[in-house]
Amino acid sequence: MGIGGIISAIVVGAIIGALGRLVVRGRQNISIIATILIGIVAALIGTWIASLAGWDTTEGPDVLEVVIQVVLAALFVGLYAGYAGKRRR
Repeated sequence: MGIGGIISAIVVGAIIGALGRLVVRGRQNISIIATILIGIVAALIGTWIASLAGWDTTEGPDVLEVVIQVVLAALFVGLYAGYAGKRRR
């Protein structure tokens, strides 16, 4: 993976992580770095799930793949925010 791939992963991770945070209700006290990392992980897992289901070969934008990624990011944000909140108490 070259520098372009790394930058792409960070940008996509930031977008997917931010969308995941928008889906989760309430305030999440997590850093932007955690949001980006969660987004990168969600994007990778979502792409893998979409490829297993055969949804990665569609014409045009892969809407189902993005939906899976955002749902995973929302799930991970909620889990991490809950974990981080308990740890701070």
